[in-house]
Amino acid sequence: MRRSHATTVSLLAALTLAACTNAKDVLEPSAIAPQSTQAVPTAGSGTAATPTAPATTAQPSATAQPSATAQPSAPAQPAAELPAKSAAVIARTRLQVAPIVGASVEAATPLTAQLQTRAKQRGISLAGSAGQTPTHVLKGYFSTMSEGKDTTVIYVWDVYDPAGNRLHRINGQQKAPSVNGGEGWAAVAPETMQAIADQTIDQFATWLGGQAG
Repeated sequence: MRRSHATTVSLLAALTLAACTNAKDVLEPSAIAPQSTQAVPTAGSGTAATPTAPATTAQPSATAQPSATAQPSAPAQPAAELPAKSAAVIARTRLQVAPIVGASVEAATPLTAQLQTRAKQRGISLAGSAGQTPTHVLKGYFSTMSEGKDTTVIYVWDVYDPAGNRLHRINGQQKAPSVNGGEGWAAVAPETMQAIADQTIDQFATWLGGQAG
């Protein structure tokens, strides 16, 4: 009986020890640590979280930027159309040059002569005394200013229609070395007045061309 009791106690002790051993194996953190530590890096690793595809598609491509051909260009105008219209307006123009105001006769003579020459070169007809009615009247006002060895001619031209309405104004100045050692109109060379005549007719023709539109 005592041996049976001892045997029973021994069996109970053995079962208790075995139960404790199994519980230790299950609850030991080291038994599950390898699985936990492997699962966390796999779910949150740097390679899996980095979006590789959007990095390339998010950047604007070259086709998204406006190209040079996409910009609106000015409509091309026929090269011969505008000159033809300007020529038609100039062909209908008959210009009358009124007496020059402010200039001496010696200075006005080469000016008037060159105005006529330049007008013919530009295809502008001059209205004479043969009963031709002018389409435009050109009136000029002149003055001089001497400074040191130079003399400046200041001029203003008003363009009128036959009814006396002012249509346009041309003004400017021409500076040149004084001649004959004088001042005022005596110091103005004929070449200076001829240059003014050329500039005047050229500006007048440019203005006429602008009226063609």
